[in-house]
Amino acid sequence: MKKSETKIFKLRQLISMACILFLALNLSACAKIWIQPPRSQANLDALARVEIKSYIFEEAGGIEMEYGLYVPTGYRQDDPTALVVALHGNGSGAMYMMEYNNLVELAENYNYMVVTPIGFSETGWFGSEPMGGFKISSRNSALDMDTISRLSEIDVINVLKEVKEQYNIDESRIFLIGQSMGGGGTWYLGSKYPDIWAAMAPLSPATGEDPAILESASHIPVMVVMGEADREVDVNVTRDWVAKMDSLEMEYEYLEIAGGSHSASGRNNIGKVFEFLDKHEK
Repeated sequence: MKKSETKIFKLRQLISMACILFLALNLSACAKIWIQPPRSQANLDALARVEIKSYIFEEAGGIEMEYGLYVPTGYRQDDPTALVVALHGNGSGAMYMMEYNNLVELAENYNYMVVTPIGFSETGWFGSEPMGGFKISSRNSALDMDTISRLSEIDVINVLKEVKEQYNIDESRIFLIGQSMGGGGTWYLGSKYPDIWAAMAPLSPATGEDPAILESASHIPVMVVMGEADREVDVNVTRDWVAKMDSLEMEYEYLEIAGGSHSASGRNNIGKVFEFLDKHEK
C-alpha cells in the first residue's frame, strides 16, 4: 500500500471512529428525552371527554378566552368535587396538561375535575417573573409586558371563578400544579392566593421569583418534582426553594430524579403527585 493510500485509509478510520462517537453521544442524549408511551384506552377515553370552553375576558377588552376542562364521569352536581388547576409550559396551550402523560386518566380514577387556563398568552408566565433568558410576550404586540403579565394572572383566577360558578367544587380541595413555566406560576399564584389552595405541586419549575414569596404560603403542603439532569432549569435553583420550605418548616415532599430530564421527570411521576394531592384538604 502506498503512503498516500495509507494516509487516506487512516483518515477514513478516524472519520468512522468520530462518527461512531458522535452517534453514541447523541443516542445517549436522546435516551434522556421523554417520549410519550402508548396511551391506555382509559387514557384515550378520558382525553376524548376533555372540553375546550370559553368565557368573555372583560379585563382584556371583552375577548373570548379559551380554557380546557375535564369533568370525571363520577361527577354529581349534589356532591362537592375536588379540582386541579393545571398550568402549562412556555408556549403551550389548554391541552398541554390534559395530555400530560396519564393525567386525565388519574383525574377520572380520583374523581377530580381538571381545568387548564391558558393564562391569556401562551407565554404570559401567569403573572410571575420569568426565568432568566425568557420574557413575557403576547401575540398582541400592542401590549406591554406588565399588561400581559397582569392579564395572564387574572385569566387563571377568572377561569377558576367560572368553574366554581358552573360546578359544585369542594372549596377544601382545590389544588394547583404546573410544569416548567407553569411550575413557576404555581410558586407565584400559590403564594399570592394562599387561601385558595389545599396543596400545590410545581414540576420542573422555571421561575425568576425569589423563594421568599413562600412566606405567605407556609401553611400549604407542597410536592416538588425535579430532574437532577434538567437542561432547561438549574436544579440548584429548585434546591434553593426546597431549602426555603425547610426553613419555614413547611410540609413538603421533594422528589429529585437522578438523571431526570426537564420533560420526563414530572410526567413519569404524575401518579405520585396525585397520591400527594389526595392526602390533603384545607
